Amino acid sequence: MGILDHHKKIETHATLLLVLSFLVVTIGGLVQIVPLFYLENTIEEVEGMRPYAPLELAGREIYVREGCYNCHSQMIRPMRDEVERYGPYSLAAESMYDHPFQWGSKRTGPDLARLGGRYSDEWHVAHMVNPRDVVPESVMPTYSFLLNQEIDGQYITDLLRAYQIVGVPYTDEMMETARADFLAQANPDADTSGLLERYHSAQTRNFDGQPELTEMDALIAYMQMIGTLVDRSTFVRDASR
Repeated sequence: MGILDHHKKIETHATLLLVLSFLVVTIGGLVQIVPLFYLENTIEEVEGMRPYAPLELAGREIYVREGCYNCHSQMIRPMRDEVERYGPYSLAAESMYDHPFQWGSKRTGPDLARLGGRYSDEWHVAHMVNPRDVVPESVMPTYSFLLNQEIDGQYITDLLRAYQIVGVPYTDEMMETARADFLAQANPDADTSGLLERYHSAQTRNFDGQPELTEMDALIAYMQMIGTLVDRSTFVRDASR
């Protein structure tokens, strides 16, 4: 009796087909799931990644609050057209401290995974105040009100603590200095040596050009660091191979 004959028996016996299908799915599922219980981390860590600085984290919360992920993704796929348009493909480690991650599901506007440093602070302010001034075809709503929303970081320590609970490695020192770091990052006259020691490569300056610390400062601080932490040249393939 050939293999096809055995296969015919399975196909014509509904109960047997159901049982065997269940076994195959169960075995396949166990092979994929069980090893995960023995791994401390499923993400390969890369040099350069760090938790968000307090002001950046506040800016990220504003980004989420305003629903920016509905029109902008933060995940460049490893496809030639995407890499040529947006930059090097995204690494899983770049989202390891995101809760929730901002990969998005559609692109009404461009992907923002490599946004940091691409435009000046002044460009970002103009874009938020009236997107059509810098991108005439934009359908993005205005966010000029962010310039009038002052923030003082009153609850920033609580925010860091919430992220610490879900696994972001904020230290006790980072907790103690959270509000001071929050205020210092956008103050050109502040001593930022401690901030830069705790959060390497954090950008420190007045982001929105106003004397007051506003939600615009926080949002731009966040956007200017997106995609800037990892040395991406390490992951560029050698074209000669």
